[in-house]
Amino acid sequence: MNALDRKFCIAPMMEWTDRHCRFFHRLLTRRALIYTEMITTGAVLHGARARLLAHDPDEHPVALQLGGCDPQQLAECARIAEEFGYDEVNLNVGCPSDRVQVGRFGACLMAEPALVGDCVAAMTGAVKLPVTVKCRLGIDDQDPEEALEAFACAVEQAGVAALIVHARKAWLDGLSPRQNRDVPPLDYARVYRLKAAHPSLDIVLNGGIADIDQALNHLGRLDGVMMGRAAYQDPWRLLAVDPVLFGEPAPFASPKAAAEALIPYMERELARGTRLNAVTRHVLGLFRGVPGARAFRRHLATEASKPAAGAAAFRAALALVVDMDAQMVHSAAA
Repeated sequence: MNALDRKFCIAPMMEWTDRHCRFFHRLLTRRALIYTEMITTGAVLHGARARLLAHDPDEHPVALQLGGCDPQQLAECARIAEEFGYDEVNLNVGCPSDRVQVGRFGACLMAEPALVGDCVAAMTGAVKLPVTVKCRLGIDDQDPEEALEAFACAVEQAGVAALIVHARKAWLDGLSPRQNRDVPPLDYARVYRLKAAHPSLDIVLNGGIADIDQALNHLGRLDGVMMGRAAYQDPWRLLAVDPVLFGEPAPFASPKAAAEALIPYMERELARGTRLNAVTRHVLGLFRGVPGARAFRRHLATEASKPAAGAAAFRAALALVVDMDAQMVHSAAA
């Protein structure tokens, strides 16, 4: 049940890690574990399930992140995730948005560790997939030492396969979701202490990891790392994941080669009625610092949004970029 390698994960990010983004990221790293956007139990049970849960076979390993607080509903959604072929089910206990709080899920569940334990137990009892939880250090005025310990004990006893900890508190009263990603200070030491207290529990660190070297440093103390905004905004960084963290060759020698490999997928999606910019919006940061990157972004901004835009527009944008291997791109961006 816990055979997935979580050494390096790409975080679930609302409105970012859709199926097009995940396919693109998979071109850059074969070994990362990638996550969907959070999908609520209500959407899975009553919404357009086939559309919401669709994923390409090449995305694997891929985890479905759920938002909810009802154990039985979560168990049913976990069964559906298993039927759809996902490799892991993750429960969101970190999102601080008002909408999530109204629904009594996300970060507010840090105040109800027993309920989260019941949710995990129901899901693990329903499926053979590993069930994981993504949480914060605590919320509002909670003491992170006490809150995170109580939370970890509850989910560990319930059979959680791994605990992913965003190393910041969430302030539900006074900070916006955007501010909650930056304003509360990072406390990596608290996550290290959690691992020391729970050596048999897989602990994955999230929050503020900006490059692969930082990820490597944390891996000396923890079981895995999860990169979020840096992976999305600077996806060229992902080409270093396989060689640096796993000792395997990168899937492509350069960001441009990876972008060219996206074209067949793009053409398939266009044939299905997908708009070009639904795919290309995830690629805009691929050439940061590379000669021609600005022209690449500008061309896509004006051409990819046109109703009749096709793969030729993407090819024309790529022609504006100088081809550089991954190491050269890293040096240019630095």
